[in-house]
Order: sequence, then C-alpha cells, then structure tokens
Amino acid sequence: MEQVFAPWRIDWIKRDEKNPDVEECVFCELPERDTDRENLIVARSEHAFVMLNNYPYNPGHTMVIPHAHTGDYTELEDEVLLGHARLKQRTFEALEVTFEPDGFNAGLNIGSGAGGSIADHLHTHVVPRWQGDTNFMPVISDTTVIVEALDATYEHLREAFVDQDGTTDPGGHSAVEFA
Repeated sequence: MEQVFAPWRIDWIKRDEKNPDVEECVFCELPERDTDRENLIVARSEHAFVMLNNYPYNPGHTMVIPHAHTGDYTELEDEVLLGHARLKQRTFEALEVTFEPDGFNAGLNIGSGAGGSIADHLHTHVVPRWQGDTNFMPVISDTTVIVEALDATYEHLREAFVDQDGTTDPGGHSAVEFA
C-alpha cells in the first residue's frame, strides 16, 4: 500500500493564528471582500468559487467551494450541487490548459476527523499530479518543492479561466465570473 506522507503540513495545522482577519468562516467572508487576487480567488459562479490553496501540495492546487455554509454534503440543494460540479469541470479544464498534468487528485474532507483544517464549510481540493512528482525532498529533508509562486499560478490559471466560453473578465484584480 502506498501512503502520502506530508509532514510539512503540520506547520499549517498548528499555526497560532488561523485567520486573524476572519471573524467566523474564511470561505464565507473572503468572497464577500473586494480583494479576490489578494485572497487567491480565481473564479466564481452563482453557487461556488475557486480559490488557490495557501499551502499547496503541487502547483495549481485549488479548492472549489460552494457559497453555502455547511459541512454536511447531504445538505446541499440540487442547484448548488450542480453549480459546484460544473465549476469543478471548468477547474479541471483550466488546470489542463495551464499545467498539462498527467492526472488529478480531487476530493472532500468531510468532518473534523477527515484531516481538513476547516470542517464546517465544504470544499473540494483539486490537485494536479504528474508522473514522479513525489521525490526525495519531502522524505529526506522534510521539505516540499513547489516550482511556481502563488502569484504566477494565479495569473496563469486566471488566464485559462478567461479563455473559457461564458466568462466575464471584470479586470485583473477580480475573479473571472461564469454565467
């Protein structure tokens, strides 16, 4: 059996201030602000949005997040489920164009025991993967190598979303919008 071992993630889990400028829920509050680029929000639709992960496993590690605040997947209404799923499709398309990965890992951490640091607001992780993308660095030196800065990833991924049909580009500091 293969195992994913990511010891560097403990710094994220044990940090003192989780989100010092957030009162309740980071996934509810950040999309309400006029700071998409600063908050790494790349795209939005009526029912969900796409955000880069602050501590990515690989370049292009995104999260597709429904606007509905719930940690229970069964509570999502049909139109929210469909909107979330459609935005995941568009995210796969944008990541394919941007990074040309060999595959993806995609999934939800549901409940506090599932390993996610935010259990009360569903979010689907989408992680591009390449053959051989796990090397000796995390195993030997407790270090992960991310080959692209978040700002560059944001730019490249945003451009790929802009090029998709049915989008509106409100400008470089705002997320791409889907009808």
